[in-house]
Amino acid sequence: MGGDATPGRADSNTQRYKATADKKALKPAAVGEQPVQSEGQARTREVGSAQSTAIHWPRSLSKKANQPWQMRHLQFKPRAGGARQLHCLLLDCSASMLKDQNLALAKGLLMQWTRQLYKQRSELAVIVFAGRHARVLQKPQRVAAFNQCWIEPITGGGGSPVASAIDLAEQLMAQVRRQAPDKQLHLCLLTDGRYSQLPRRPLHTDHCLVVDFESAALRLGRAGLIAQAWAADYIHAETLAADAEQLNGR
Repeated sequence: MGGDATPGRADSNTQRYKATADKKALKPAAVGEQPVQSEGQARTREVGSAQSTAIHWPRSLSKKANQPWQMRHLQFKPRAGGARQLHCLLLDCSASMLKDQNLALAKGLLMQWTRQLYKQRSELAVIVFAGRHARVLQKPQRVAAFNQCWIEPITGGGGSPVASAIDLAEQLMAQVRRQAPDKQLHLCLLTDGRYSQLPRRPLHTDHCLVVDFESAALRLGRAGLIAQAWAADYIHAETLAADAEQLNGR
């Protein structure tokens, strides 16, 4: 007869269905197949896919500035396996950077950054500018394990041809952009801002950071003005060095 199924048989069918669903959820997905996810899992993956739990210290310290540490200051690195990154550093090697050992401080920070970028398997390009010209000291490439051999010989003197450095950076990053459109391009300007005209913001950059090395008793604050004009992050080198030393000492 066409009557309803008995309660015992219905419960048994329900249990078998749940067991089959659980097995499917636990079964590893084949290559190219999306694993079975709950709605909550999918939402978590979507929200967390853009960043990892690794802290991006230069950005975090820049956001913190002179404020007490808070969780909102922490900036995180992109998740491994995401878009590759190129960090382009513009290093001011003019005569004014020789005062108060500022160029030596910049070289020390550069040494620390190369260690971090090596661990991240990121790419680095370095442009130095002094006198009348800017030149590429390190072409865009994966950071090597040891970098003292090219950082230590950096010397300074003469004027600050920052416009030439910007032009060179734009040419370099335009070439990288054509070859790898999805690569994230970060530019960092290390300078005391001691030049007559403020430089324009470089093209092709996804993010800019200005590190201020001005240490004179009477400060002009031009590096801060550059950061404002570029809509860039800003931090003073003394703060960055002190916080980096504190972190290394922990």
